[in-house]
Amino acid sequence: MTTPAPDTIIVGAGAAGLTLAARLAEAGEQVLVLEVGPQRSVKDMISSQIWARQLKWSGPPVEESGTHPVGHAFNAGAGTGGSAAHHYGVWLRLHPGDFSVASDHGKSLDWPISYRDVQPYYDRVQEQVGISGDSEAEIWRPPGSPYPMPPLPVFSQARVLARGFAATGRRTAPLPLAINSVPRHGRAACQYDGWCDAGCPIGALANPLVTSLPRALAAGVTIMHEAQALRILRDPNKPNRVTGVEYHHQGVPRQLMAQRVIVAAFTVQSTRLLLNSASEDRPAPGNQHDQLGRYLTTHPAGTVFGLFEQETLPHQGVSGGQLLCHDDYKDKASPGGFGSSQWMIANAIKPNDLLGYGTSRADISGKQLRPWLMKAARHLANMTLVTEDLSLPDNRITLSDSRDPAGMPLAHTHHDIADVSAQRWQQRIDEGLDIFRAAGATDVWHGPRVAMHIMGGTVMGRDDTLSVTDSFGRVHDTDNLYVSGPSLFPSSGAVNPTFTLTALAERQADHMLGLALAAAATPSPGDDPTL
Repeated sequence: MTTPAPDTIIVGAGAAGLTLAARLAEAGEQVLVLEVGPQRSVKDMISSQIWARQLKWSGPPVEESGTHPVGHAFNAGAGTGGSAAHHYGVWLRLHPGDFSVASDHGKSLDWPISYRDVQPYYDRVQEQVGISGDSEAEIWRPPGSPYPMPPLPVFSQARVLARGFAATGRRTAPLPLAINSVPRHGRAACQYDGWCDAGCPIGALANPLVTSLPRALAAGVTIMHEAQALRILRDPNKPNRVTGVEYHHQGVPRQLMAQRVIVAAFTVQSTRLLLNSASEDRPAPGNQHDQLGRYLTTHPAGTVFGLFEQETLPHQGVSGGQLLCHDDYKDKASPGGFGSSQWMIANAIKPNDLLGYGTSRADISGKQLRPWLMKAARHLANMTLVTEDLSLPDNRITLSDSRDPAGMPLAHTHHDIADVSAQRWQQRIDEGLDIFRAAGATDVWHGPRVAMHIMGGTVMGRDDTLSVTDSFGRVHDTDNLYVSGPSLFPSSGAVNPTFTLTALAERQADHMLGLALAAAATPSPGDDPTL
């Protein structure tokens, strides 16, 4: 291998990995990123559903089982930007109560940090990336700096649905979005055509291709694409240290050494890589107590639809939605189930593909289908429910007996939904149908319960017998191996995870660089964790 050994190897060029790459390289480190998928830039984006499918996971298949499978193929990504290349820019903060679910309710897990620990990083990231919203109208919002941009406009569909929320005694606010409502930092404002799922070719949506990637490249980060990490290499003389990564590139297994390794390959693949790093005489890193892969979570989600006499023009806007309701968010233990929930209201929607409304009514076919679609194209409305998942130890990621072409075991995910979580989902869906009726819908229905987002597997915690990493993502039984991304989340909350995982990556970078500065002032660094 002729590539010079970097200071840090990062596995995964997604939101977390590129944030860390940019920060560490800007501080003077030599950083190399291994990315399993292809190279892409924002210039490659095309607003079409065919293109959008190319942004989803294209690596080895993931086996799934359980009563509520996590939907890896749709939720994950491969290539520059990772899954954040096709995310919708819904950037919401976890609420303070999301960090203490076990202490407050005797369910799930507690985080080893509180909202106060993450708040300054939420504030820093929203200023860097840019979020459009109205922090005063968003009355449920946890403390923090006001959004740097005004909210995106509200179109006809949202105005119609807002009537239903008001009529049922509920409040709405503009949905906070990492999408430019005005030109900012050289990036264009949104044009509201609802193609967020395809990656935003004008750069208005803050995915890594227009935020952390340019910074990383300008700071000298090397990204090796179509390079599949196979295992973390261990120091044979020091069980608490790793030495680099074995990976597969251009049909050949290779090794690359570094002083620090960060695994940021998204939830399932991060755990898969660590599990595959076990040896005959050592358990996998972070698995001394059989915790690696456990507490896999998702967000039970669903869509409510309706037809109205009034024109709604549902193609207008952005994919994530236009309005937000968190009225019931804090009431995790209220009657009817368990867990927080949120409504993302008036998503821009097309008639076709997985997220389209054309597939939501299998009962309409033949000669009835065309006139129905023509009416729906101008009179349909929709909104998305997101509910909280319980962190359960038996919901986990393991290795399969099957292997991919590189010889690496496939990942197997098992996820069952808890009864109280399923009950909360059904309760909120029923309430959503009532909201549509109150808004004046002439016909209402809802889609199936689906998995939105994937978290857990390498959860952070104070107790190394019950978690995999500490609060900074450092694997408990190693000094120089870190994990970053949503796999760190001990509990799911009920908000989209990208804002939080990016804030956590910023916090990790501060921690690593702080240690590095301390090491530089130490004459005899010895086994300092940053070396």
